[in-house]
Amino acid sequence: MKQLTSILHRIDHKGYKAYHDIKGAHTFGKYTLHIDHVQADPYASPSRIRVCAPVEKLSFTKDMYTDHWRYVGITDYLARVVNQMIQKHQANKGIYIDAPSQEILERSAVVIHNGQLEVRLSVQLPARGRSILAKEAIQRLTVQLPKIVQSAVDHMDMGQLHEHLRLCDDQHALRQFVAKEDGLVFICDGAILPRSSGISKQPLQSDHTKRFTSPKELEVYANLPHAGNVRGMLIKRGVTVIVGGGYHGKSTLLEAIEQGVYNHIAGDGREYIATDDTAMKIRAEDGRSVNGVDIGMFISNLPNDKSTRSFSTTNASGSTSQATNIIEAREVGTKLLLIDEDTSATNFMIRDQRMQQLVAKEKEPITPFIDRVRYLYEEEGISTIVVVGGSGDYLEVADTVIMLDEYEVTDVTDRAKQIASEGTTRQAVIHNDMTRSTKKRMPKKAGWNAQKGKKEKVGAKGKDTILFGCEAIDLSNVEQIVDDSQTRAIAEILRMLTKHHMDGNTSINELLARYEQATTAGIEQVSSYYGQHPGDLARPRKMEIAAA
Repeated sequence: MKQLTSILHRIDHKGYKAYHDIKGAHTFGKYTLHIDHVQADPYASPSRIRVCAPVEKLSFTKDMYTDHWRYVGITDYLARVVNQMIQKHQANKGIYIDAPSQEILERSAVVIHNGQLEVRLSVQLPARGRSILAKEAIQRLTVQLPKIVQSAVDHMDMGQLHEHLRLCDDQHALRQFVAKEDGLVFICDGAILPRSSGISKQPLQSDHTKRFTSPKELEVYANLPHAGNVRGMLIKRGVTVIVGGGYHGKSTLLEAIEQGVYNHIAGDGREYIATDDTAMKIRAEDGRSVNGVDIGMFISNLPNDKSTRSFSTTNASGSTSQATNIIEAREVGTKLLLIDEDTSATNFMIRDQRMQQLVAKEKEPITPFIDRVRYLYEEEGISTIVVVGGSGDYLEVADTVIMLDEYEVTDVTDRAKQIASEGTTRQAVIHNDMTRSTKKRMPKKAGWNAQKGKKEKVGAKGKDTILFGCEAIDLSNVEQIVDDSQTRAIAEILRMLTKHHMDGNTSINELLARYEQATTAGIEQVSSYYGQHPGDLARPRKMEIAAA
């Protein structure tokens, strides 16, 4: 660090661009500081740095990160501890790391590769106006930064690390158990499903919070390597209907299931919830664009003879958008659709007998989802979990019916089937054959332009928006994106695919396969800064990439 200190003294009070002189490598003890990118001015995005150390000089053993789920676990844990040390040393106004939230995700913030541990951080280089403040920079880079890294890595609580890794082992084993048992979802007894507010990921902490308890009919035991026998509810493949009164927890249960595609930290309340990793939340999305999607399974015979076998629009309705979302999810291999009546198009979900009598069959282009849900499962192996509050016709097509009563879960399948059998059997509204389209959509590069003026402009604005050239891609209704860093990664993935792989002859699934192949050694491989600090990225599922 002597050289870095010397350079900073030399450029004190000079113009901000003189900070570029500190770029390069600087050592302190067993660590090496790499200053990869220096911000252009005090108001630009922070500078990007890496701190590296040989793993052999650290207190890690190889078994802590050989298995992929353990690798994700240890790097997640280190990112959390570094962030804690940043807060402890009150450096959070000048030094930053892409800190994890409740989910355990593969991130670019901390990596272990080629025998090296790398911690990637951002730093705000201090200035008064546009003049360099060397004294403050020396304090930040040569005093605070080493303290943070050494406190996090050299003095970490190994007991807590092992506890975190044991949880990762159990979560991996739980997902294997669910698949082996032909299941879709496991929710352990004692889980806390409600969050503290509608905009918070934190569990609801209250004396009145009801923890999850499995109904006897759906109760199973998962034998996990560290937690032992864990009791919980297993939802098996098929059509599952969730019913109950308003505000009794139906949507809360579905939200916990949709987030169960990710592992969660201890204390979250959802750490022993595991959902099939291809599960896709489906909703109506009025106004979305659609390009060349075969929605004929659900919608046909539109007025003016408009084809639905290769449907395109810049402003989809509720029903056409929901049909599109299902077909696109099917296109990329989902095995589980998650649907909430509250965010669905009513005319897409159901068409009751009275309406069938009033509006002639040939005048209604929509085949409602209720008339396709059994086919999707029995012929294509795509299961559905659907929340309904006002559409009892779904009881006829259900394999399992779960009722929520003040957040308590009961299996009411037998009673539901009895009620369904006592009523008049509804007539299916089916307009076309069940033939599955074999058409593969092959995106053309011409439809993607990353240029904005003379520069390539690709990035993310929060969790819900990707900026791609002059276009803004709205992801606000893609509900299983949980982190801004996933959105940043999706932006980089789209940039990579359009630049190197999109040729009009490669299907969406093939493009996704190329992304997965390209990132076998880490999500940062999609970054335009690969080999340096790659930016703050977290691995998204291929389902969300396809949605974007």
